[in-house]
Amino acid sequence: MTVHSILPSATRRAALAGLGLAGLAGLTACGAGSRNPAEQAAKVACEVPQPDSAVTINVLAYNSSSIDPFTNTLVNSCTSGNITLRHEPIDFAGQVQRTQATLAGETGTYDIIETYSFVIPQFGDEGTVVGLNQYLEEFGEAYGLDALSDAMLEAMTYDGELYALPMQAQMHLMAYRQDIFDELGLEAPATFEELRAAAKAIQEAGEIEHPIAMPLKADADLATAYDMALGSLGVDMTDAEGTTGNFDAPEAAQAFEELMSLIPYMDPEVTTFDQPSVQQQMYNGTAAIAIMFSGRMNDLTMESNTELAPQFAFAPPPTVVEGGHYFASLSVDGWSIPTNASTDKASLFQMIASSLSEEASREAVPAAYPAREGMVDEDSSPYAVAANTTIEDVPPSEPYPWTAELTNAITPLIASVFLEQVSVEDGLSQMQTTSADLLAAYSG
Repeated sequence: MTVHSILPSATRRAALAGLGLAGLAGLTACGAGSRNPAEQAAKVACEVPQPDSAVTINVLAYNSSSIDPFTNTLVNSCTSGNITLRHEPIDFAGQVQRTQATLAGETGTYDIIETYSFVIPQFGDEGTVVGLNQYLEEFGEAYGLDALSDAMLEAMTYDGELYALPMQAQMHLMAYRQDIFDELGLEAPATFEELRAAAKAIQEAGEIEHPIAMPLKADADLATAYDMALGSLGVDMTDAEGTTGNFDAPEAAQAFEELMSLIPYMDPEVTTFDQPSVQQQMYNGTAAIAIMFSGRMNDLTMESNTELAPQFAFAPPPTVVEGGHYFASLSVDGWSIPTNASTDKASLFQMIASSLSEEASREAVPAAYPAREGMVDEDSSPYAVAANTTIEDVPPSEPYPWTAELTNAITPLIASVFLEQVSVEDGLSQMQTTSADLLAAYSG
């Protein structure tokens, strides 16, 4: 199963070197708009040696409720003396474009960039970001980095080398209207079968016409959802050696069938919806069940966003079939240092390490799920139980350099099947052919 975004959420796709930007911009959309002001960020010790003259460190990180706490802590804490850190507000699509530009040349615009687990294999394979093993060894103890999640460190590692220092993770969770569920005697659905049954009951009660909300934007998030369904059924997109695609497996058709079985319970325009659109459906009461990245959940709990905030409850997402993995993906965000950055790499590492301190990580909750372990519990986050449960059984990742390119290549085919422009059989045949052609280039 691919570690995604979003994009976003959890959906982030397409390579930053030569692949389509539309796919990448969709693959997370874990967040595209901050609700965490910079003045609320923690200010921590950032004891970096001062240069002899003024230095400006440019930071590239998209704005979201879960990323901003770390970005703001980094900028606020490490700006001192001759060092000035500068971060400009930007959405995820803008980050994608600027990442592509800054990594492409011998020199770049940015010294620190936000990256995520989905693209780490590609960056590592290309050598466009710095390997961090030596700095982790040198500074890990001083910054307490041994408390970072082993799983998240592994997600940022390719071929034995760490290429990003993980700050936080997002996994898909389910939010639902507890008041409506209580009124109808419903329990949080644990499988797609139960999800369909709950949605049907809500429809028939006349409560909400389209009870289920999911980010299924055709040029991005839909591919994430399909991959999540496939992973929930225990199948990866390719074999581990990258010799063949798995789109001829029975589960590949089953993933489409199960995902498409939800169409009667979703808005007819669902293939235009990204994660903010799903949030809006929950805010205004036009949906009763949402599956989206955890980084979006905290906004649902804020009465300043919606009067329905007290009615929302949270749970792990359902499994596609009983006994499978959750219908989810795990996306780990972190800080990388471009290979072409001119500033001293050891100093840059210490800056990003300081932004992951215990104090900064605690301040980031509940908007974020920090890489530093032990930060998220029932007292600190309303969806802590759901998140801690889900992260234990998300589908395994596919940490391969071809994953991003393959996902980008099959996205239009996935959309054509979901939109019933081609049959499931024909769509999967095309996906298998596409994967064979692409993987041949990697193996040859």
